[in-house]
Amino acid sequence: MKKLFKLILNTIPRPILIRLSIVVRPILAFLLKGNRFTDPIDGKSFRMFLPYGYGNQRNNVLSPSTLSLERHRLLWLYLQNETDFFTSKEKKKVLHFAPEQEFYKRFKKQTNIDYTTTDLLSPLADVKADICNLPFEDNSYDIIFCNHVLEHIPDDTKAMQELYRVLKPGGMGIFQIPQDLSRATTFSDDTITDQKERAKIFGQYDHVRVYGRDYFDKLRSIGFKVTEEDYTSKITPELVEKYCLAKGEIIPICFK
Repeated sequence: MKKLFKLILNTIPRPILIRLSIVVRPILAFLLKGNRFTDPIDGKSFRMFLPYGYGNQRNNVLSPSTLSLERHRLLWLYLQNETDFFTSKEKKKVLHFAPEQEFYKRFKKQTNIDYTTTDLLSPLADVKADICNLPFEDNSYDIIFCNHVLEHIPDDTKAMQELYRVLKPGGMGIFQIPQDLSRATTFSDDTITDQKERAKIFGQYDHVRVYGRDYFDKLRSIGFKVTEEDYTSKITPELVEKYCLAKGEIIPICFK
């Protein structure tokens, strides 16, 4: 199964994968019913989660029902338990880059947010836009989600500046990235062009860098106030395992 999933991820373009997954997801959820692992996003339990990874495959990380990964489930728990994102009576403007399927329909249904999605290629995007040249006015959004996007962007400095520009003063941004916390500094190398080699080194064939611990300081240099939230440390080890979370993953919570 791991080899099959790796082949699919590395050969089928992402927009097509999104469309195909809508059909396949309910079948997988039915076949893998159990009680070993639980997806906190929809509360459904399974005997196993699916493997995932463009380079090295990780076991028990992809939820059969929502297709969420570790980072999605961690973000959901943080928003649910530590913020008023789901409960605020004050309507907030939310901008979501490259919207994840597990969040898209749920956020769309929320009456307490004015929800806009954006991306260059995603079929789920309301607005097709370049993150380095956004068509939105200054200080437009109360909340911005831009997760696992910046590692694809050659000029991530410009992208961060645009995120800062369109976020309202006092607003919150969550900008998760794949991060190697053992690295002090971010690594990139444009001379590596072979897709298999890029997947091996960068974790995915279309990534342009591996972020290190300096990622948070780069966000601060743009002007953001950054909280490095190690949220798995606030969750019991039993639930970390049950929800299939990545222990020690940091959520970058950014404020303007």
